[in-house]
Amino acid sequence: MHIDTLKIFCDLAELLSFSKTAEKHFLSQSAVSQQLAQLELIHKTQLLDRKKRPLELTPAGRLFYDASKDMVERYEQLKSELNSLQKSSEKRINVAAIYSIGMHSLPDYVKKFMVKYPDVNVHIEYFGASRIYEMVLAGDVDIGLVAVPKRDKRLEVYDFENEPLVLACSSRHPLAQESEVDIHKIQFERFIGFEGNVPTRLWIDNILSNYNIKVRPVMEFDNIETIKRAVEINSGVSILPESAILQEVSDGVIKAINFSNEKFYRPTGIIIRKNKMLSLAGRYFIKLLRGSSE
Repeated sequence: MHIDTLKIFCDLAELLSFSKTAEKHFLSQSAVSQQLAQLELIHKTQLLDRKKRPLELTPAGRLFYDASKDMVERYEQLKSELNSLQKSSEKRINVAAIYSIGMHSLPDYVKKFMVKYPDVNVHIEYFGASRIYEMVLAGDVDIGLVAVPKRDKRLEVYDFENEPLVLACSSRHPLAQESEVDIHKIQFERFIGFEGNVPTRLWIDNILSNYNIKVRPVMEFDNIETIKRAVEINSGVSILPESAILQEVSDGVIKAINFSNEKFYRPTGIIIRKNKMLSLAGRYFIKLLRGSSE
């Protein structure tokens, strides 16, 4: 029994069509039928009910399909790992991250990674969250990093960092004199936030809702950098990840104020397409991001 035979059976089980399976493998329908008959003869059981329309797997066929799919995927993983060892010239990990994570959180991880893999290039590009999901699912990038990650059966999702959220205001704003602030103090404040389709917006809206707080939205942007510029010129206040405003706080143009009510966080996550074949270096980089270098 060959891997190619198992691949043909898996496609037949998924497509439930001899003609489509034959076309996919550049075979005749009779060749596909013979492959199925050979499997049924070897295992002395019927795998596909040919009398039904559409075709239907028998209970034995479903069991055989699950096992075959697993073996095919393991074999493809093995080929990928062997290939990654041989292609020393193709040493690159493609990462797509939202701007705040890529600029403020990733650099330290990349430095640690370079200690073990100095010849591997970690190529980082910055996109909005929706575009990152598209690129990961399409296989255009190896790893995605997003805020408030959503679950998807097509993705492996891992926790990354919980980023502390603080009140961000201009150093000229009256609240800038406070060492910490009750979240109720921003009730009806002019508020600069994320656009409605940005996951962080929904997360912050939920925090405000839990405290029955209404703010006065004056500006909405799709990225954190533009929000920071608006806060700097005192157009309003915002709630932002503390790590994203460290430079502005150091420069004295933005004040970061902790909330007295509780510690608020923004979860971030690592997303990878399920069954994505990663190199050894790629898998090590993910371990670093997840907090383990074992």
